[in-house]
Amino acid sequence: MKRNRQARSIPLQFKTRSEEDGEKYISGYFAVFNSNYEMWEGATESVDVHAFDNTLQDDIRCLIDHDTHLVLGRTKSGTLTLKVDEKGLWGEVNINQADQDAVNLYERVKRGDVDQCSFGFDILSEEFTENGRDVHWTIKEAKLYEVSICTFPAYEETEVSARKNDYGNIKKRNVEMWKKQTLKKLKGEK
Repeated sequence: MKRNRQARSIPLQFKTRSEEDGEKYISGYFAVFNSNYEMWEGATESVDVHAFDNTLQDDIRCLIDHDTHLVLGRTKSGTLTLKVDEKGLWGEVNINQADQDAVNLYERVKRGDVDQCSFGFDILSEEFTENGRDVHWTIKEAKLYEVSICTFPAYEETEVSARKNDYGNIKKRNVEMWKKQTLKKLKGEK
């Protein structure tokens, strides 16, 4: 099954800290559970508290602006820590002080110039609801590839378009299901 890698972004408060030994860290929430993200007017999405349960053991990267050439940390190497609590997906990255891009980002976060994040993932399972006017997706399970600290979070038109296409397909499937059920009823079948 072909998956379309998704990215979601949210404005969050990141913190910087410096240890006595000189180590520097950026930490904060990359996703908040059960909080509605507006996809477009009338369409929202939320992340279920169990969405990341089966993916945190994977090798996940922390990037700058989703750029795979600008790796801040990685779970495999122990320079990125990710954990889930009742609020959401929290992470902390240990800044490589020999990497000028990482040091520059640390200082930008510290000053408050950069304060947003995003995460790249595939949706493995989701629930869809609509009330005739509004639609809502709940991501029940996701495969997480990366988290990013972003200047301009990646909430690109392609992701919105993909969801709009999903909505169109869901409506089409619902109409087809209704037609089949109606035909069965007319034929006296159950």
